[in-house]
Amino acid sequence: PLCPPPSSPTSEGAPTEAGGDAVRAGGTAPSSAQQQHECGDADCREPPENPCDCHREPPPETPDINQLPPSILLKIFSNLSLDERCLSASLVCKYWRDLCLDFQFWKQLDLSSRQQVTDELLEKIASRSQNIIEINISDCRSMSDNGVCVLAFKCPGLLRYTAYRCKQLSDTSIIAVASHCPLLQKVHVGNQDKLTDEGLKQLGSKCRELKDIHFGQCYKISDEGMIVIAKGCLKLQRIYMQENKLVTDQSVKAFAEHCPELQYVGFMGCSVTSKGVIHLTKLRNLSSLDLRHITELDNETVMEIVKRCKNLSSLNLCLNWIINDRCVEVIAKEGQNLKELYLVSCKITDYALIAIGRYSMTIETVDVGWCKEITDQGATLIAQSSKSLRYLGLMRCDKVNEVTVEQLVQQYPHITFSTVLQDCKRTLERAYQMGWTPNMSAASS
Repeated sequence: PLCPPPSSPTSEGAPTEAGGDAVRAGGTAPSSAQQQHECGDADCREPPENPCDCHREPPPETPDINQLPPSILLKIFSNLSLDERCLSASLVCKYWRDLCLDFQFWKQLDLSSRQQVTDELLEKIASRSQNIIEINISDCRSMSDNGVCVLAFKCPGLLRYTAYRCKQLSDTSIIAVASHCPLLQKVHVGNQDKLTDEGLKQLGSKCRELKDIHFGQCYKISDEGMIVIAKGCLKLQRIYMQENKLVTDQSVKAFAEHCPELQYVGFMGCSVTSKGVIHLTKLRNLSSLDLRHITELDNETVMEIVKRCKNLSSLNLCLNWIINDRCVEVIAKEGQNLKELYLVSCKITDYALIAIGRYSMTIETVDVGWCKEITDQGATLIAQSSKSLRYLGLMRCDKVNEVTVEQLVQQYPHITFSTVLQDCKRTLERAYQMGWTPNMSAASS
């Protein structure tokens, strides 16, 4: 017990401070002898060097993170990746393991590129957490249609399904997802060789809430399946196709007629022509259009789209050899909200860059890589005249001198100029900032 201060010799009969406290509290003040007996002669004969030491509080307990409310711990764990929660945090103690298994962490699952994802694991996950709303199983090659079917059956609230490059999956998977998950909003299954129109027909007839689809490089898909989706999924906002050679103007027309809420449209490398693309002028909400490598795309169609689609903010015309300076001038004049313009490998000259700098007040990103007729003059004049430009891609514009680009970098620091040399410099700068140092001994040997 802590020892009270000794009583004064001149007031032996008076109650001590401690005794006074006891009396005020309703007790009896101990006598000096009793105090000395309790504390011991060695302890109370001489006052301590620091009288306050007698009343010092015991040291506080070391804070324990587990004393935090569970809601705070769950918030902390929400900043961890799936691997960090499952392979690290959950192994600390049983309490943390239970927290890591909380349902909120199993609503959105990114299992992409994990070869340990099997049918058995998908079944266990679905059995434990049937409120999964989003799952990504891209590049998972160790599972099959059976695992996806079980997942779809046990998770009817699934909203977003992503499975890029799962070449082992077939229509069976997508039909199961469509049949058991009627609230589905997003389906990204690019590069699945076995997917056919049969799977798409089920999506179109059963998933009326679908808003976002990606079927790029699914080579067996044709207009037949795409038209069913267009007619059945009227809330579509985003559609991306790539190198789907069986998809033609009929699909483009169907989406333009039946899906008025479309905002993002991409038909890169599909068998689409200007006859189908012109129908996109009906889409008043269109904000992003990807028309890369459309073999029969003419300038007049592009100009008409830019004139009518006033909300267009991003336009990708790369790999269209016919796009010329006149078309770019009209785009610069009419694209009132346009911010991104990609013209890689188009048939343009310095005049196109000069027109963008002169007429556009909104374009921030311009990429004219591999345009062989672009010279120092075009790069210099767009940098001088444009008030909005923040990025200029000049990759493999062989008539643009690197000395000129270096001067532009110094004169216009708010603009990023992209060339082979400039990109290498930025990469090295980032490496140095991250602590990388060149191995001089290896270089010298």
